[in-house]
Amino acid sequence: MLMLARSFGALYLATVLMQFGATLMMTYLALSMAGNGGEGLGGGALMAANSLGMVLGASIGSRFIQTVGHIRTYAACAGIIAAVVLSHAFFDNLGIWLLLRCVMGAATMCQLMVLESWLNEQTHSEHRGRALALYMVASYVGMALGQLALTVNGDLGSQVLIVVAIAFSLCLVPVALTRSLHPAAVEPVPISITLFLRRLPLSLATILVSGMINGSFFGLSAIYARKLGLSTAEVGQFMALAIGAGLLAQWPLGWISDRLPRASLIRVVALLLSIACLPLTGIVQLTLPWLLVFSASVGFFQFCLYPLGAALANDNIESELRVPLAGMVLLTFGAGACLGPLIAGGVMHLYGSSWLYAYLAVCAALLAVAVSQRKVKGDHLREDAPLHQPVMPNALASSAIIASVEQSAVAEEGTSSQSHEEASVERPA
Repeated sequence: MLMLARSFGALYLATVLMQFGATLMMTYLALSMAGNGGEGLGGGALMAANSLGMVLGASIGSRFIQTVGHIRTYAACAGIIAAVVLSHAFFDNLGIWLLLRCVMGAATMCQLMVLESWLNEQTHSEHRGRALALYMVASYVGMALGQLALTVNGDLGSQVLIVVAIAFSLCLVPVALTRSLHPAAVEPVPISITLFLRRLPLSLATILVSGMINGSFFGLSAIYARKLGLSTAEVGQFMALAIGAGLLAQWPLGWISDRLPRASLIRVVALLLSIACLPLTGIVQLTLPWLLVFSASVGFFQFCLYPLGAALANDNIESELRVPLAGMVLLTFGAGACLGPLIAGGVMHLYGSSWLYAYLAVCAALLAVAVSQRKVKGDHLREDAPLHQPVMPNALASSAIIASVEQSAVAEEGTSSQSHEEASVERPA
């Protein structure tokens, strides 16, 4: 781990700064909407615009990297994001903010593609899991610090925008000065949507619901907390504890998921998540300490759904299909992250902010029911499937699984794969 931290310290530092700025920006916009009397519809639309931009950025980023290289792509996107962030100070119009969020989402996706493809290209297969684990830890640390930054100064003025712009400006410094070898250019990979829908309905349903829940959480939980009367600092604590609990959950999750059927774990996690959401639906009056406890409990289970769904998908697909599968996972999660906040925002607008967690509970419960009605027999599980799947920290980091990221991993796996010798059995996963 220490060797990897030294080798890729610049990339990990850039990740912390990026996630710090991006998460702080999301919460700032949500609280600004709440301060203007918004009940959730505007906040949901902003989160959906960000997710849409990230989906578009997945295709744009590969072209940029192929044309001008990794460092130039990263630096250009950092400059674009800094300008977009500061532009929010000049406009107080939801339509313009939606456009700015879409642009920022696309540029952020390009930056994440640079970092993740760099890590995958420059690590050997026996070290790749640990390298990506450190990357995800850096992502979680950055997101938690972004929320805790609100506890330092509760003012939601232009100073927050300046801090975010500074973070994105500084994140290009370690990348620009790194002496690591540059990774090879990525190639776009076609995605067979109908194939994956037929082969992996359960996995994709889990990823879709995960996107809906995570997108709603990051786009609207700050509005929910503010409507409860929490101060800006307390909102930051509410969000940070959920993210921190999600980070802590990954260690036991990885160990358990390698030993128990993943489909059963998805059902259990979804059911526990639905139950954990209930105290936050307003059925009981909670003091601040209990709000923080239940926020952490929701975060603990919430961030487990994506890695379980993605790992189950990889378990049930041939190694040569994992690159297009990665693109399908991105599209599915992005669709959920776009759709979820829009629905949740509409529900909050009609019935009140307390219905956010009722909506999350319903989403998780429906997933638990869907999983219980589908049984995965495991007849076509791939022995060469990866043991650990990178965690999806939030809707912002939906690039954790992108087509370009796993190019090198699949190339190495292909040399030892026995998939050509086995008949492909088309069963739903």
